[in-house]
Formats: sequence, structure tokens, C-alpha cells
Amino acid sequence: MEQTYGYIRVSSVDQNEIRQRIALEQQAIPPDRIFMDKMSGKDFHRPQYQAMLKKLRPGDLLCITSIDRLGRNYEEILEQWRVLTREKRVDILVLDMPLLDTRRDKNLLGTFIADLVLQVLSFVAQNERENIRNRQAEGIAAAKQRGVRFGHEPRPLPPNFPETYVLWTEGVISTSEAAKRSGMARSTFRTRAESFKKDCP
Repeated sequence: MEQTYGYIRVSSVDQNEIRQRIALEQQAIPPDRIFMDKMSGKDFHRPQYQAMLKKLRPGDLLCITSIDRLGRNYEEILEQWRVLTREKRVDILVLDMPLLDTRRDKNLLGTFIADLVLQVLSFVAQNERENIRNRQAEGIAAAKQRGVRFGHEPRPLPPNFPETYVLWTEGVISTSEAAKRSGMARSTFRTRAESFKKDCP
């Protein structure tokens, strides 16, 4: 007997878990057949997705809310679609794009239309992600040009740092000794010394 499954993927910054779950429950999918992975954008290890793949049988239906739940990029989405529809021989329903319902029009034309729509949507999804990353990078670069600092403010230099810095630059004390007197690691001392040099008139 064919079963219907649902898959949810959310990242650490994605707040759509509840929306996705409600949408899948509206398809009358029982909770024990809804699989969910939580992960960051960089880590795409998906244990629940793999567990779901093992349960899927030919003729089953997989529901997802949007096409980008299947992968991080254009190539991965197309690969997972191929695995599901051709290797696993399951149907897929993409809730926010009714054209992507492999139960409809199973003739050659229907398959062609579904594949064409899938490729266009996958490309658009990846292109939008890349545009977002580019806008973020441009925003950070513009902020840095305006003097905006990112990350934690560095700790204030110890009162004896100028004296220690002079002794170190003149070779009177070693880097290890200078770092010890400044209460910091050698690598930190070198970094702070470089910044101190730039700030000195």
C-alpha cells in the first residue's frame, strides 16, 4: 500500500519549521511519517532525509513545501529529484508549485513539462541565494569602509604595553618575554603590536 511522507528542512536561521509542518499536516500526513533535519547552510549532513529514503517504496508520495528543501544548489536539487523519481520511483508533490506534482500527466509531455519547470525553479532558487550572499558581502564591505567594526572589541592594552613594545622592537626582550609581560599569547602580542605600530603617529 502506497504511503505519503513529508520532509522538512530548516537551518539555524530559518523560522519556517512550523509553517512547513502545518502545510504537511494539511495533506493528512501523520507525524510519524514527517521527517525533519535542522542544520546550518554549511553543514548539509541530513540523517533524517537518509532515514526517509530507506523507508520510501515505489508508488509512495513525498510532499515538500518548496523545491529548495531537496538541496543546497541547482545540481543537488536535480540529483535528488532524479534519485527520488527514477531510482526510488516515488512521486513528488511540491506544495508551493502545483506544476511539480509527478502524479499528474505521466505521459512524455507531462514529464517534459515537470522536468523543465524543475530546472527553471532550481536555477532561480540557487541564483537568489547567490544574490543574497553577494548583497551581504557588499553590505559588509560598505560598512567596513564607513569604519564599522565587526566582532568583539579588542581588550584594552595593558599600561606597560608601550614600554614593552619599544623594548621588543629594539631587540632587548624576546617575543615570548614581551607577550608574558603583556599578559597575552605570542601570536596575540604580534597582532596587537602590528596594530599599535599603525596607530602610532
